[in-house]
Formats: sequence, C-alpha cells, structure tokens
Amino acid sequence: MGKGGRDRRTSMEGPHDALRPGAPQGGPTLALAVAEPETNRAPDVDEPLVAAFPPRSRDLSFLRAVIDRRLGLLVPPAASHPAVLHAAMRHILLSPGKRLRPLLTLAAAIQLNASEHAVLDFGCALEMIHASSLIVDDLPCMDDAALRRAQPTTHVQYGEDVAVLASIALLSRAFGVAAAAQGVSERARLEAVAILSMAVGSLGLCGGQYDDLRPNPGRSLAATEDVNRRKTGVLFSAAVEIAGHVAGADEAQLGHLKALAGHVGRAYQILDDILDASASSASLGKDVGKDAHKATVIASLGAPRARKLLSEHLAGALAASKDLGPNTEGQEPLRDFMTAAFGELMGPLAP
Repeated sequence: MGKGGRDRRTSMEGPHDALRPGAPQGGPTLALAVAEPETNRAPDVDEPLVAAFPPRSRDLSFLRAVIDRRLGLLVPPAASHPAVLHAAMRHILLSPGKRLRPLLTLAAAIQLNASEHAVLDFGCALEMIHASSLIVDDLPCMDDAALRRAQPTTHVQYGEDVAVLASIALLSRAFGVAAAAQGVSERARLEAVAILSMAVGSLGLCGGQYDDLRPNPGRSLAATEDVNRRKTGVLFSAAVEIAGHVAGADEAQLGHLKALAGHVGRAYQILDDILDASASSASLGKDVGKDAHKATVIASLGAPRARKLLSEHLAGALAASKDLGPNTEGQEPLRDFMTAAFGELMGPLAP
C-alpha cells in the first residue's frame, strides 16, 4: 500500500467483520483488530510519529494500532486531576471501537500519495468528535442508552453531569489537536478546523441529531437520507476533505473523495439501521431497537430494499475510489478501508 508500503501482514491478527445479509440474530459484529492503548501513560504529544508506524498491511490493522496509541497520548491520563472526568473521557474514546473515521482519513491520504503521519492527528480529532457525539446520543434526554461498545454508557458509569462534561472536554480537545497538528501547513490546519466546525454544528451533527429525535411519520426517503448525511455522513466527508487538503488534491480528486464519503456515510447508516432492527445487544455491544419509532431508510423502503440500496452505495464508493485512481505504487487503500469497514458485505465487490 501507499508510498514505501509493503503488502505484508503484521502480527496483529484479530476478529474482522462477519456481517452478512441474512446472518442469524446475535451473529454479526463490525470490528477491527484492537491494540489496547497505554491508558496510564502521561501524554507526550510531541513524540515522533514516524518511528511509531509499523509496516503497512492491507487489512489496515497497522493503522488501527497507531491510531489507538496516539489517542491514548492525546488525552490526559486517568490519574491526573480531575481524575473522574479524565477517566470518563477515556472510557468511551479508548474503548474498543471501529476507528472508521481516522482510518478513512489515513487511507485517503495514502491513496493520494501523502504521508499518513501528516493526517494522523486530524483523524484522532475526528475520533474524539465521534466519541463526544456518542456520549451525547446515549444520554437519557436523547436515545437513553445503557450500553455502548460492550460497556456501560458514560452517563451510566459516571453520572449525567460527568458525561456532559466529558463530551464537551473531548470536543474541545479535538479542535486543539487539529489546530496543533504536526507536519502540515498553517493553511491545512485552518482548513481542517473550519471543516470540523461545520461538521459538528447546526448544519451537521447537531442539526442531524435534532431532526433524528423529531421524526415526521410522513418524512420522505430523500429527507431521511439528508438527516443521515448530517447525523452520520458529515464526519466521513470531513475525513476525506481534510486528507485531500493536506495532500494538495485538485478539484477533481476532491470530488471523487466527497462522492466516496457520501456513499460510505449512507451505507454505514443503513447498515446501522438494519442491525438495530435485527441484531442483539450482545453481538453489537450497544443497545438495539432504539430506531423503532424513527424515520429510517428501513421504515421507508423495508429491509430487502434497504439492503439493496446498501449494496448500491458500497458499489458507488468503490467506483469513486477507482475514479480517484491508485497511488504511485498502484494501490487503492480506500478499497482496503471498504473491506475493513464492511467485511463480507462487500461480497463480490471486494478485491
């Protein structure tokens, strides 16, 4: 993969996606191999990044290991004051998650022949924003969830007051990380902060969550997909836009990246809706059935047509990667990202 890359497997063998249309309830999970972060180590954000990158492998576990390690260094250790607040921040951020948003950032950069080191902190900032949004989504005044990433949600574990503060702290830290990212121009940092700001605000995550909590029974499929774009897709779009700006992508390349991110965001939200309706809490590691009374793609189309639309979006994402073209070594890391993110759902589409 990528510049200087080798298609070698690392020693990180672990469970990968086993999502299949029609899989029995309790069966499917969406996971990548997990490298546990060093949770008690004091953050050293100036630590050289280049030496931390292991050899590249097409399953992207090498990137996952680096992301997990870096996240653990970018937030205060749990033992530092206020200890409970820092523990709550790390509780959701460092729990075993999929890390799809930072993985997409790094994969896009590599396909554009840029260094993954240059976009690592931007990817970590996206993961902090995502974690912050999960804390809010799970609150009793929102989705009122008790389980997230196979552990108690932040407000269940630490209380609602601490959960709100942890969410705000993660969000503010994300902007600080993006603003201080190493190895990129000041212009790239400013563009990244602006992109993240738009993604979080009333035209992005906040607005999408607002509309998601107030479903209109007569909402059209187009309106539902727009809610999904703001609720889920904006962070995928932010990931590739930031990578594109850092890599100096031209307008055509940015267009292909945005098309890919749009398909990924839609596919991922449809998949999440399908699993919410068909899988178990034990298999997903989070509460299910929370979308039963919401306006979803499944509610509009039914499960069979929703699955067909999911496949169409996966094919669209792969087509956008092909249009973008491989890197100088002839590799398409974005295709590898799709396989890592959606696993066996890629079926015959997978390389």
